[in-house]
Amino acid sequence: MLPRSRTMPSRIHHGVVVEERQDIMNYSQVEARTNVDTETQAMSIETSYSKSFDDDGRLKRTGTLWTASSHIVTAVIGSGVLSLAWAIGQLGWVAGPIIMILFAFVILYTSNLLSQCYRSGDPVTGPRNYTYMDTVKAHLGGRKVKICGMIQYANLFGVAIGYTIAASVSMMALKRSNCFHKSKGKDPCHMSSNGYMITFGIIEILFSQIPDFDQVWWLSIVAAVMSFTYSFVGLALGIVETTENKEIKGSLTGISIGAVTHGGTVTATQKLWRSFQALGAIAFAYSYSVILIEIQDTVKTPPAEYKTMKKATCLSIFVTTTFYMLCGCMGYAAFGDEAPGNLLTGFGFYEPYWLLDVANMAIVVHLVGAYQVYCQPLFAFVEKWSAKRWSKSNFVTAEYDFPIPFYGVFQVNLFRVVWRTTFVIITTVLAMLLPFFNDVVGLLGAIGFWPLTVYFPIEMYMSQKKIKKWTSQWVGFQILSFGCLLVSVAAAVGSVAGVVLDLKTYKPFKTSY
Repeated sequence: MLPRSRTMPSRIHHGVVVEERQDIMNYSQVEARTNVDTETQAMSIETSYSKSFDDDGRLKRTGTLWTASSHIVTAVIGSGVLSLAWAIGQLGWVAGPIIMILFAFVILYTSNLLSQCYRSGDPVTGPRNYTYMDTVKAHLGGRKVKICGMIQYANLFGVAIGYTIAASVSMMALKRSNCFHKSKGKDPCHMSSNGYMITFGIIEILFSQIPDFDQVWWLSIVAAVMSFTYSFVGLALGIVETTENKEIKGSLTGISIGAVTHGGTVTATQKLWRSFQALGAIAFAYSYSVILIEIQDTVKTPPAEYKTMKKATCLSIFVTTTFYMLCGCMGYAAFGDEAPGNLLTGFGFYEPYWLLDVANMAIVVHLVGAYQVYCQPLFAFVEKWSAKRWSKSNFVTAEYDFPIPFYGVFQVNLFRVVWRTTFVIITTVLAMLLPFFNDVVGLLGAIGFWPLTVYFPIEMYMSQKKIKKWTSQWVGFQILSFGCLLVSVAAAVGSVAGVVLDLKTYKPFKTSY
């Protein structure tokens, strides 16, 4: 988890910044604290400064190849891994692994382009950019910054909805696994997801009132442990299932036309839509470009940050792709056409039920924290903008001390309470209206893949390197960008078609599993 000083704005109180960044020290500050009487003292101060602070006046970064790699792996491996068996199931043994590897190469390449844009102008000595939006503003500016912001915040809003759906399904799975165990799989154990979504929403309302949630240092550790826990459980169960059956299920072309699923018989048209939707699911599983710059901002120099990030990206993408191939392929090998949309809640597995409980509890705990982490940039943007817009409003800017027994004083801001509570309520209601895990995951992957992972990194790199139009390099970049645009459009169309199909048999607020 990146510290607040690198991810959050200064706190504003009555329109005035009351919490300055503590990791910044300017040369003027150093000089003001000392009486430079001799040239020797001045040189000593300069030497001491260079050892403690980077070229932008911030405390020395200490990140390495290994810390950057671990940040990326932790960010990438998440709830997206649960839908990979289903995605491979739609594409088959030939297209599935090939497409996953192609996604890995594209993301590896564009991530390397993006890492070279961390500094404006010269990638070694130019001014630093601390966030993805800062990078877009420095290299492209104008209308593209607003477009990027809209896409990024819309994607974060969608992620909040997707996490609400995923968490509620896992919460139900905890109860259903015990029901399946008692009935030995004879009872379908149907139940509504609404109560679980509301429960998750209430939890998020409470957590969202913590103003500096990303400063809770243990959050990254817990999130990483939880994500690897349920991912490894899914992988292990897939291996065991395949071993016990002594056969590898599935086909070269994926799910068969005429196969019967919970949504009905698969037609030729549905086969096409499901294949497109699988592209979005794979894209969602790999999405991390929006936080790459923040990760790079933790890396020390020398060597140049982009050189370290190039190695870190290569290592982490190799690790995650290997893990994804194992999870997706073993899940498909175990269940074939019946591979569930969510490997741990589709209940292709019934036993050991206690292990399923552990895995689903890990998912819930992970998503409780991940929801807050992903929403922090959106929370910060709205609150910072509102504080500037209504700087004299006590409702927006005033902080009130609220004593809590055994804790101390908790600062409450009325606007933060109302705005964040409203946000959680809206995402919860929308999740209840569209509780389709695979469709939402595919749509989120489609929305974020092309613009945030491909288009903006390419455009920023071309701007930095001053690549002229119609040169061979420019044409190559345009072909890559257009090809990825087609993939995103296809994934979005497939996901929307999946939603439309689900809505034919769906009643609002009455969905049961």
